[in-house]
Amino acid sequence: MNENLFASFITPTMMGLPIVIIIIMLPSIMMVSSKRLMTNRYLLFLQWLMKMIVKQMMLIHSPKGRTWSLMLVSLIMFIGSTNLLGLLPHTFTPTTQLSMNLGMAIPLWAGAVILGFRHKLKSSLAHFLPQGTPISLIPMLIIIETISLFIQPMALAVRLTANITAGHLLIHLIGGATLVLTSISPPAATITFIILALLTILEFAVALIQAYVFTLLVSLYLHDNT
Repeated sequence: MNENLFASFITPTMMGLPIVIIIIMLPSIMMVSSKRLMTNRYLLFLQWLMKMIVKQMMLIHSPKGRTWSLMLVSLIMFIGSTNLLGLLPHTFTPTTQLSMNLGMAIPLWAGAVILGFRHKLKSSLAHFLPQGTPISLIPMLIIIETISLFIQPMALAVRLTANITAGHLLIHLIGGATLVLTSISPPAATITFIILALLTILEFAVALIQAYVFTLLVSLYLHDNT
Protein backbone atom coordinates (compact mmCIF):
# COMPACT_ATOMS: atom_id res chain seq x y z
CA MET A 1 0.00 0.00 0.00
CA ASN A 2 3.09 2.26 -0.14
CA GLU A 3 2.60 2.80 -3.86
CA ASN A 4 2.10 6.40 -4.91
CA LEU A 5 -1.63 6.98 -5.40
CA PHE A 6 -1.02 9.30 -8.34
CA ALA A 7 1.63 7.17 -10.06
CA SER A 8 -0.82 6.11 -12.78
CA PHE A 9 -1.32 9.76 -13.78
CA ILE A 10 2.38 10.42 -14.48
CA THR A 11 3.11 10.78 -18.18
CA PRO A 12 4.86 7.55 -19.30
CA THR A 13 8.31 7.73 -20.88
CA MET A 14 10.49 5.42 -22.93
CA MET A 15 14.27 5.94 -22.89
CA GLY A 16 13.65 9.30 -21.24
CA LEU A 17 11.26 10.47 -23.97
CA PRO A 18 7.50 10.97 -23.35
CA ILE A 19 5.37 8.58 -25.37
CA VAL A 20 2.08 10.37 -24.75
CA ILE A 21 1.88 11.29 -28.47
CA ILE A 22 1.82 7.60 -29.40
CA ILE A 23 -0.86 6.96 -26.75
CA ILE A 24 -2.99 9.83 -28.08
CA MET A 25 -2.70 8.46 -31.64
CA LEU A 26 -3.77 4.96 -30.56
CA PRO A 27 -7.58 5.56 -30.66
CA SER A 28 -7.35 6.87 -34.24
CA ILE A 29 -5.69 3.63 -35.30
CA MET A 30 -8.80 1.76 -34.14
CA MET A 31 -11.06 3.92 -36.35
CA VAL A 32 -10.26 2.01 -39.52
CA SER A 33 -12.00 2.42 -42.87
CA SER A 34 -12.62 -0.13 -45.58
CA LYS A 35 -12.90 0.18 -49.34
CA ARG A 36 -14.64 -3.18 -49.65
CA LEU A 37 -18.26 -3.45 -50.70
CA MET A 38 -19.06 -5.72 -47.75
CA THR A 39 -17.84 -4.49 -44.37
CA ASN A 40 -17.63 -6.30 -41.05
CA ARG A 41 -19.82 -5.72 -38.01
CA TYR A 42 -17.27 -3.49 -36.30
CA LEU A 43 -17.24 -1.02 -39.20
CA LEU A 44 -21.02 -1.16 -39.50
CA PHE A 45 -21.30 -0.36 -35.80
CA LEU A 46 -18.90 2.60 -36.17
CA GLN A 47 -20.87 3.95 -39.13
CA TRP A 48 -24.16 3.62 -37.26
CA LEU A 49 -22.68 5.29 -34.19
CA MET A 50 -21.29 8.22 -36.19
CA LYS A 51 -24.60 8.76 -38.01
CA MET A 52 -26.48 8.75 -34.70
CA ILE A 53 -24.03 11.25 -33.17
CA VAL A 54 -24.26 13.57 -36.18
CA LYS A 55 -28.06 13.43 -36.13
CA GLN A 56 -28.21 14.16 -32.40
CA MET A 57 -25.59 16.93 -32.38
CA MET A 58 -26.54 18.76 -35.57
CA LEU A 59 -30.30 18.84 -34.98
CA ILE A 60 -30.24 22.30 -33.38
CA HIS A 61 -27.60 23.87 -35.63
CA SER A 62 -27.90 26.21 -38.58
CA PRO A 63 -26.26 25.27 -41.91
CA LYS A 64 -23.18 27.24 -40.86
CA GLY A 65 -22.92 25.35 -37.59
CA ARG A 66 -23.29 22.00 -39.36
CA THR A 67 -19.93 22.54 -41.04
CA TRP A 68 -18.46 21.56 -37.65
CA SER A 69 -20.09 18.12 -37.76
CA LEU A 70 -16.90 16.25 -38.70
CA MET A 71 -14.93 17.96 -35.93
CA LEU A 72 -17.58 17.24 -33.28
CA VAL A 73 -17.89 13.59 -34.29
CA SER A 74 -14.10 13.20 -34.25
CA LEU A 75 -14.00 14.87 -30.83
CA ILE A 76 -16.56 12.61 -29.16
CA MET A 77 -15.06 9.47 -30.71
CA PHE A 78 -11.55 10.46 -29.63
CA ILE A 79 -12.48 11.33 -26.03
CA GLY A 80 -14.74 8.29 -25.65
CA SER A 81 -12.19 5.81 -27.02
CA THR A 82 -9.37 7.39 -24.98
CA ASN A 83 -11.41 7.17 -21.77
CA LEU A 84 -12.32 3.54 -22.45
CA LEU A 85 -8.76 2.51 -23.28
CA GLY A 86 -7.62 4.17 -20.05
CA LEU A 87 -9.73 1.74 -18.03
CA LEU A 88 -7.58 -1.19 -19.16
CA PRO A 89 -4.95 -2.37 -16.64
CA HIS A 90 -1.49 -0.76 -16.83
CA THR A 91 -2.60 1.93 -19.27
CA PHE A 92 -2.35 5.71 -19.28
CA THR A 93 -5.37 7.99 -19.73
CA PRO A 94 -4.44 11.29 -21.46
CA THR A 95 -7.76 12.87 -20.46
CA THR A 96 -6.64 12.88 -16.81
CA GLN A 97 -4.17 15.62 -17.77
CA LEU A 98 -5.60 19.12 -17.42
CA SER A 99 -3.11 20.48 -19.96
CA MET A 100 -4.41 18.16 -22.68
CA ASN A 101 -8.05 18.91 -21.93
CA LEU A 102 -7.33 22.64 -22.01
CA GLY A 103 -5.58 22.05 -25.32
CA MET A 104 -8.85 20.64 -26.67
CA ALA A 105 -11.24 23.06 -24.96
CA ILE A 106 -9.56 26.42 -25.62
CA PRO A 107 -9.21 26.18 -29.44
CA LEU A 108 -12.76 24.86 -29.89
CA TRP A 109 -14.23 27.50 -27.57
CA ALA A 110 -12.17 30.26 -29.19
CA GLY A 111 -13.22 29.13 -32.67
CA ALA A 112 -16.90 29.24 -31.72
CA VAL A 113 -16.57 32.67 -30.07
CA ILE A 114 -14.60 34.15 -32.98
CA LEU A 115 -17.20 32.74 -35.37
CA GLY A 116 -19.92 34.48 -33.38
CA PHE A 117 -18.14 37.84 -33.32
CA ARG A 118 -17.49 37.56 -37.05
CA HIS A 119 -20.99 36.67 -38.23
CA LYS A 120 -23.27 37.77 -35.35
CA LEU A 121 -21.49 40.72 -33.78
CA LYS A 122 -24.58 42.47 -32.36
CA SER A 123 -26.05 39.27 -30.96
CA SER A 124 -22.72 38.25 -29.41
CA LEU A 125 -22.26 41.63 -27.76
CA ALA A 126 -25.86 41.55 -26.52
CA HIS A 127 -24.98 38.55 -24.31
CA PHE A 128 -22.80 40.85 -22.20
CA LEU A 129 -25.72 43.12 -21.31
CA PRO A 130 -29.26 41.68 -20.90
CA GLN A 131 -32.12 43.89 -22.03
CA GLY A 132 -33.66 46.09 -19.33
CA THR A 133 -30.58 46.16 -17.11
CA PRO A 134 -30.48 49.18 -14.72
CA ILE A 135 -27.78 51.70 -15.62
CA SER A 136 -26.10 51.35 -12.24
CA LEU A 137 -25.57 47.60 -12.78
CA ILE A 138 -24.22 47.82 -16.33
CA PRO A 139 -20.47 47.89 -15.45
CA MET A 140 -20.78 45.02 -12.96
CA LEU A 141 -22.83 42.85 -15.35
CA ILE A 142 -20.37 43.39 -18.20
CA ILE A 143 -17.51 42.28 -15.95
CA ILE A 144 -19.46 39.23 -14.71
CA GLU A 145 -20.50 38.17 -18.24
CA THR A 146 -16.95 38.63 -19.52
CA ILE A 147 -15.56 36.45 -16.72
CA SER A 148 -18.23 33.79 -17.34
CA LEU A 149 -17.33 33.78 -21.04
CA PHE A 150 -13.62 33.26 -20.44
CA ILE A 151 -14.20 30.63 -17.76
CA GLN A 152 -16.11 28.34 -20.16
CA PRO A 153 -13.06 26.47 -21.56
CA MET A 154 -11.63 26.07 -18.05
CA ALA A 155 -14.92 24.58 -16.87
CA LEU A 156 -14.92 22.18 -19.83
CA ALA A 157 -11.39 20.96 -19.11
CA VAL A 158 -11.72 20.76 -15.31
CA ARG A 159 -15.02 18.84 -15.53
CA LEU A 160 -13.52 16.17 -17.77
CA THR A 161 -10.27 15.94 -15.79
CA ALA A 162 -11.98 15.75 -12.39
CA ASN A 163 -14.51 13.07 -13.36
CA ILE A 164 -12.00 10.78 -15.04
CA THR A 165 -9.36 11.24 -12.32
CA ALA A 166 -11.86 10.64 -9.50
CA GLY A 167 -13.04 7.40 -11.07
CA HIS A 168 -9.49 6.08 -11.51
CA LEU A 169 -8.61 6.97 -7.92
CA LEU A 170 -11.67 5.15 -6.57
CA ILE A 171 -10.86 2.04 -8.60
CA HIS A 172 -7.25 2.19 -7.37
CA LEU A 173 -8.25 2.59 -3.70
CA ILE A 174 -10.95 -0.10 -3.70
CA GLY A 175 -8.71 -2.46 -5.67
CA GLY A 176 -5.93 -2.01 -3.10
CA ALA A 177 -8.37 -2.55 -0.24
CA THR A 178 -9.66 -5.75 -1.87
CA LEU A 179 -6.11 -7.06 -2.23
CA VAL A 180 -5.31 -6.37 1.44
CA LEU A 181 -8.58 -7.85 2.72
CA THR A 182 -8.06 -11.09 0.77
CA SER A 183 -5.63 -12.40 3.40
CA ILE A 184 -7.38 -10.79 6.38
CA SER A 185 -11.10 -11.33 5.81
CA PRO A 186 -12.25 -13.22 2.67
CA PRO A 187 -15.96 -12.27 3.16
CA ALA A 188 -15.08 -8.58 3.35
CA ALA A 189 -12.80 -9.01 0.34
CA THR A 190 -15.71 -10.52 -1.59
CA ILE A 191 -17.93 -7.55 -0.79
CA THR A 192 -15.27 -5.04 -1.80
CA PHE A 193 -14.64 -7.01 -5.02
CA ILE A 194 -18.34 -6.78 -5.90
CA ILE A 195 -18.21 -3.03 -5.22
CA LEU A 196 -15.11 -2.81 -7.42
CA ALA A 197 -16.86 -4.65 -10.27
CA LEU A 198 -19.91 -2.38 -10.05
CA LEU A 199 -17.68 0.71 -9.91
CA THR A 200 -15.80 -0.47 -13.01
CA ILE A 201 -19.09 -0.83 -14.90
CA LEU A 202 -20.05 2.66 -13.71
CA GLU A 203 -16.71 4.03 -14.94
CA PHE A 204 -17.34 2.60 -18.40
CA ALA A 205 -20.58 4.58 -18.46
CA VAL A 206 -18.86 7.70 -17.08
CA ALA A 207 -16.17 7.45 -19.77
CA LEU A 208 -18.81 7.64 -22.50
CA ILE A 209 -21.02 10.18 -20.70
CA GLN A 210 -18.11 12.59 -20.16
CA ALA A 211 -17.17 12.39 -23.83
CA TYR A 212 -20.78 13.19 -24.73
CA VAL A 213 -21.02 16.05 -22.20
CA PHE A 214 -17.76 17.65 -23.38
CA THR A 215 -18.83 17.52 -27.03
CA LEU A 216 -22.39 18.62 -26.25
CA LEU A 217 -21.18 21.73 -24.42
CA VAL A 218 -18.87 22.61 -27.33
CA SER A 219 -21.87 22.12 -29.61
CA LEU A 220 -23.98 24.44 -27.45
CA TYR A 221 -21.26 27.10 -27.49
CA LEU A 222 -21.22 26.79 -31.27
CA HIS A 223 -25.00 27.04 -31.44
CA ASP A 224 -24.97 30.24 -29.40
CA ASN A 225 -22.54 31.80 -31.87
CA THR A 226 -23.97 30.69 -35.23
